Amino acid sequence: MTNTLDPVIKSIDIIVPAFNESGNIHPFNEAVKAVFASLPQYNYQIIFINDGSSDQTREVLVSLAAIDQRVAYLDFSRNFGKDNALAAGLNASKGDAAVTIDADLQHPPALIKEMIAHWEKGFEVVYAHREFANEHTSFLNKQTSHWFYKLVNQLSDIELEDGISDFRLIDKKVVTILNSLQEQDLFYRGLIKWVGFQQKSIPYIPDKRAFGETKYSTTALFKLAIRGITSFTTKPLYIATYLGFTFSLLSLLYIPYIVISLVWEHPVSGWASVIATIAFFGGMQLMILGIIGTYLGKLFMQSKQRPHYIIRESKLP
Repeated sequence: MTNTLDPVIKSIDIIVPAFNESGNIHPFNEAVKAVFASLPQYNYQIIFINDGSSDQTREVLVSLAAIDQRVAYLDFSRNFGKDNALAAGLNASKGDAAVTIDADLQHPPALIKEMIAHWEKGFEVVYAHREFANEHTSFLNKQTSHWFYKLVNQLSDIELEDGISDFRLIDKKVVTILNSLQEQDLFYRGLIKWVGFQQKSIPYIPDKRAFGETKYSTTALFKLAIRGITSFTTKPLYIATYLGFTFSLLSLLYIPYIVISLVWEHPVSGWASVIATIAFFGGMQLMILGIIGTYLGKLFMQSKQRPHYIIRESKLP
């Protein structure tokens, strides 16, 4: 008589940052249930991170966790930002893999099944990138996203696909590495690429948000770009040095004009051009000082060693 071994049941943690997403919590939970109903060989739990919401997100999570044992939550004392919420979820993850996904259902939960299939083939990171092939994305959002990733790729030492998102599956060995990092200014889209391992990219078309409003404005994307660039390269400092050197050389071309003016007794005129030149170089100096100040500010914040987040309340297994 031969003994057949039962298949090993693996566990998947679904990490979901939530900021003012009270209307999306229950639909998201049902969508994840539907996915894993067809994957009986996997256990799962959903870890919601309430990132200082001002609506009823906390109350919805508390009531849902009371009736669904697969739902856990972390409640922040205030808003700490999406990447810090992801850090909290990854620190709480104990599964064989973790899936990070937004709560607004624009990341289709059905894609988790495909991510798991690639993970089982040996890929340690499976991440999704947006395809702007639908009517839910405006032309301005498409262009802003394109410019954002182009700028990051040009000025940083990592390569991010146009439309790369925070929707990804991460093997537990990669989660362990990410949790060991001591960076104060987290940028997981870049960190995931930086750590390496076997990675697989899959496309998705974002669905229309059912409830609430998007949290990413043009200003937020600009700040995200600055954080991404300064977290992975010192190229802006070199660019500032090159600019200073170049304009110093160009200023030497003004010396012959001064000499000719003195020899031929030409009157000194052109106050407008003088003021314009002063304003230009003054702005250039301020820009360079700003670049240097950004890096010094990062060192200052890193030296404080403050926690990435503060948990007011939690419900974990």
